[in-house]
Amino acid sequence: MKLINTSGKRKSAIARATLRQGSGLVMVNNVPLDFIHPKMSRLKMREPLILAGDAASKVDIDVDVAGGGISSQAEASRLAIAKALLNFAKSDKLKDVFLNYDRNLLVADVRFKETAKPNRHGQARAKVQKSYR
Repeated sequence: MKLINTSGKRKSAIARATLRQGSGLVMVNNVPLDFIHPKMSRLKMREPLILAGDAASKVDIDVDVAGGGISSQAEASRLAIAKALLNFAKSDKLKDVFLNYDRNLLVADVRFKETAKPNRHGQARAKVQKSYR
């Protein structure tokens, strides 16, 4: 039996996926993928499974995701699932399918929110207005 561990990151969300041979069951934080809300997050996480086709129906994937918000968690999970499926299939064709569909399926998006600076009204770049007249 083959076990594959992968991880995905987006902003401060980190997802760890464990793939094992099975019947196509996908669990995210011990909840079946079909019960994940909102629907957009569920659809985002399902994209690599749909693109992988029959390879996805031969494995069970368990994803543990923490940190960040709903959307970031969904994108981190999606990255971890895609990496695990690619590692399982070892197919250049599947890699091309993923990259042509969306490069973020295999390559992490490293952008972060710019941190707030002192004396800037909480924003990163907004400066205090001043008048010299």
